[in-house]
Amino acid sequence: MKRIDIYYGGEHYSIGGRRYEDLREEIEAGMIAGPYWLEVNDGEGQMRAAHLLLTPGVQLAIVPVPDEDPGPSSDRESAENGTPHLG
Repeated sequence: MKRIDIYYGGEHYSIGGRRYEDLREEIEAGMIAGPYWLEVNDGEGQMRAAHLLLTPGVQLAIVPVPDEDPGPSSDRESAENGTPHLG
């Protein structure tokens, strides 16, 4: 996995070098324990550490970004982009 994108408070952040499942478990455990600070990267190019306060009611999305685009994965996608499905 290339990185995990984080959307919080209408802003975009990222986390690198982590497994999606591990991050999700960390967030869930932190939310159970109470307010939780999640360390993320802010900015592009040279990253800066940012800390997001996670509490009940805060909207947060975590989106895994794969290393490469695997291409069409279904017959429907193949039909939509005009390429024949050969499988």
